[in-house]
Amino acid sequence: MNTIRLTMAQAVVRYMLAQKVDIEGEIKPLFPGVWAIFGHGNVAGLGEALYQAREYLPTYRAHNEQGMAHAAIAYTKTLNRQQVMACTASAGPGATNMVTAAAVAHVNRLPVLFLPGDTFATRMPDPVLQQVENFHDHTLTSNDCFKPVSRFFDRITRPEQLLTSLPQAVRVLTDPVECGPVTLALPQDIQTFAFDYPEHFFAEKVHRQRRQSADRHELESAVQLIRQAKKPLVVAGGGVHYSGALPALDAWVSRYQLPVGETQAGKGALPWDHTQNVGTIGVTGGAAANALAAEADLIIAVGTRLGDFASGSRAIINPNAKLLSINVASFDAVKHKGQALVGDAKLTLEELITELEGWQPEDSWVEQAAGLRADWNQTVDKVTTDRGTNLPCDAEVVGAVNRAAGERDIVVCAAGGLPGELQKLWRTRFDRGYHMEYGYSCMGYELAGGVGVKMAKPNSEVFVMVGDGSYLMLNSEIATSVMLGHKIVAVVLDNRGYGCIHRLQQFCGGPGFNNMLDDCLTVDEGAPKTDFAAHAAALGALSEKVGNIQELEQALERAKAADRSYVIAIDTDGSTDTQDGGAWWDVAVPEVSERAEVNTARERYEAYKARQFQNL
Repeated sequence: MNTIRLTMAQAVVRYMLAQKVDIEGEIKPLFPGVWAIFGHGNVAGLGEALYQAREYLPTYRAHNEQGMAHAAIAYTKTLNRQQVMACTASAGPGATNMVTAAAVAHVNRLPVLFLPGDTFATRMPDPVLQQVENFHDHTLTSNDCFKPVSRFFDRITRPEQLLTSLPQAVRVLTDPVECGPVTLALPQDIQTFAFDYPEHFFAEKVHRQRRQSADRHELESAVQLIRQAKKPLVVAGGGVHYSGALPALDAWVSRYQLPVGETQAGKGALPWDHTQNVGTIGVTGGAAANALAAEADLIIAVGTRLGDFASGSRAIINPNAKLLSINVASFDAVKHKGQALVGDAKLTLEELITELEGWQPEDSWVEQAAGLRADWNQTVDKVTTDRGTNLPCDAEVVGAVNRAAGERDIVVCAAGGLPGELQKLWRTRFDRGYHMEYGYSCMGYELAGGVGVKMAKPNSEVFVMVGDGSYLMLNSEIATSVMLGHKIVAVVLDNRGYGCIHRLQQFCGGPGFNNMLDDCLTVDEGAPKTDFAAHAAALGALSEKVGNIQELEQALERAKAADRSYVIAIDTDGSTDTQDGGAWWDVAVPEVSERAEVNTARERYEAYKARQFQNL
């Protein structure tokens, strides 16, 4: 057997280089790049290996470990999980900074390879700089924090362990069911240890998407259930995108005139003006889809994990409705008492097209869906129109940015009140034109995520919409975008605080407390007014502040014509959001309080809980 002597770190990089992926007949690298911030835990081992491979495996330097991981997540999401970025950071705070991002990837079922440096496996110099010493278990390090937020975790304490660990890691990264973050903790000393690896271990391997056909018995039961339905509603989730099932979904719902509501992850599965697209569903959904969910006798969920926002905390769905869940993962398919139809969305929908021949929903249901869809589109037109005030609401800003966006442009967002406004109001015909991280709703994802989206779709204009709270949490990757030449257009909506949670606090009966800057502890002069345009300029971006929607629209044209990242700041009204559409969200209210407002909110909460209980 021929062997090649490599360090463990060199073997990791060489194995990554050997992995390819077939994307519509074109062979591409499975790992197109690595994000890295070096420290003593990875610079001498993995850093040396990446330097040797820099012509074939680009290494991107970031400014924050969490931010670079968000960029990696956004990249793979934009490419429908077909290519995977790796992220490496040093042992200690550099590594644990990535744990939040690992949770984002885990919740959203997105593949990222985390390669954190770890403390010495030999323990000879213990305790080293940044080492967390556990008093009762010396096998624990700070990297064990990755375990609950990784789909696969291993600590490589011998270089030969890669022979079994790396194939398992890549299996998880490319598996449609188990897909998610993989963490290989790499002790800094073992990274430098050498081993005689078999040459065949590094032979090129081409990965192709695995497609699982539905079980025949489950398919027959599903067809029978659908044929009994008179008022069906389809809910399209992110799995429709990842399966590449968009043409099959279009053909199926068009043929049988099925109304389709989209989740945050599923938005864009159909063009916004498709005759069967009734808008988005759930807590932040539109009025049309939610009204249909309240009357439907069958909900057909396709590729969605049915989180509480999508299901309206189980309170919007007709309690007498049945649920058919088409999902590649049986874990998701059985939720909410669903009848499972486990299989790849594309293959399963293609089978349903022919299996349902001769069946149609009630004509009155089709007409009702069309009427509600038309009404909702009129609402969107109304609320996104410029009111002419100097303190616009979020909906007006969304409307201005949406009008500025081209057919192949992309909006990026993650947390706060904006995801609700965008899910309801953003219109796109481009299947990847709406990029929302709302599984973990991670503040700080937006700007870094925008960089990853731009890397994946360089020919699209990427509009990042971000609140002042999220901007202040994590903005350093603006400098990264300028440094790498990945232009984003960021619109910062400044309502001076956490406006979304402030409104939720008041809805639950609480006073304004510790959310808006005017309601938190400050010195006598109060909280300073942040000059976001000046801050962005200091990071290398072009920037300006505007005073109203008309000025914003003009600034957006300048931003689109710019040659590098452009940040536009605008003051907004944080006291309001779009009341049309939406649904109840289960946020627990205290049973006992001295505030009358809390007691009133508790009564309302208990009424909704009773409705929720009917759907358990």
